[in-house]
Amino acid sequence: MSNDKKNKFFSWINSKLIKTKKENFDVSRIKKKIETDNILKKNSIQSNFFFKLRESLKKTKIFFGDRIDRIFSIKRIDKNLFQELEDIMILSDIGINTTEKIIQELIKDIDYQALKDPKSVYFALKEKMRLILKKVQVPLLISKQTPFVILVVGVNGTGKTTTILKLAKKYKLDGKSVMLSASDTFRAAAIEQLQILGKIDKIPVIAQKLGSDPAAVTFDALKSAISKKIDILIIDTAGRLHNKQHLLEELKKIIRVIKKLNLSAPHEVILVIDACNGQNTIKQTEMFHKAINLTGLIITKLDGTAKGGVIFALADQFSIPIRYIGIGEKSTDLIDFNSNDFVDSIFHKIK
Repeated sequence: MSNDKKNKFFSWINSKLIKTKKENFDVSRIKKKIETDNILKKNSIQSNFFFKLRESLKKTKIFFGDRIDRIFSIKRIDKNLFQELEDIMILSDIGINTTEKIIQELIKDIDYQALKDPKSVYFALKEKMRLILKKVQVPLLISKQTPFVILVVGVNGTGKTTTILKLAKKYKLDGKSVMLSASDTFRAAAIEQLQILGKIDKIPVIAQKLGSDPAAVTFDALKSAISKKIDILIIDTAGRLHNKQHLLEELKKIIRVIKKLNLSAPHEVILVIDACNGQNTIKQTEMFHKAINLTGLIITKLDGTAKGGVIFALADQFSIPIRYIGIGEKSTDLIDFNSNDFVDSIFHKIK
């Protein structure tokens, strides 16, 4: 090969290498930009959720956080501090048992860790309350079993049907196929609400006429979900008082019927709780859990009460995972429960 041809050949090779290097650099730069944009988008979403959570818990923060802030602004630790702290926690619906447990642990900390100033006790209190919620911060993982069956129960007026529609929309946005079972056959409005909003969001609803056997509706819905290979079936049930045994027996019947078609179902049994009901939610949870073995809780209407502290009593006494919390009326206002964000939202920042 002549020198002229060699030079042309090497020149061509160099141009290819330079082009390849430039293309690799461009691809790398684009990938890095996409990753950065995704991180920024995720942080923005999380920031918006935290802002909404903080706004929804404003009443609780004023009732609880402001009072806590006031008693810890003193310069000494004494019996009066713990007495006031106990009163505030009980009034905030944290509950007598949970409050006493936290107070006793704080007193031990003073003995063993030599906490000498109110600020150190304040941070210790915040951390103990965070740890109580941390153990129930367990997200709901949808398994690959199809359909994944979610049975939703609760007393009247907790926002159960509205919560179901929010759940359905949330899962649909995640790319799942969803079906609803209108097994609340005692309330015409519940059936109609599911049907109308299901139609708007293009979510199929299995329903029968008012007064039908709720177990029969559930059976038909599950058969349909199986045949159509639906990812998630959410079953609405009638609101029922937790102290009415015959109504709890009806829930057991629904579960028995579900198991005829799928022994492993329901895969999730969720109790929807209205935070405004305060300590009454403790008895509700106890009775429902005893009857049908709850696997998750959804706490609604946290934006409507100053006593959101009941969430600590529920977590401490039952250790049932809190799957979601409701912080408003919009479909996006049903968010994954995060213990750190919740505690940070009701405490003031002390430097």
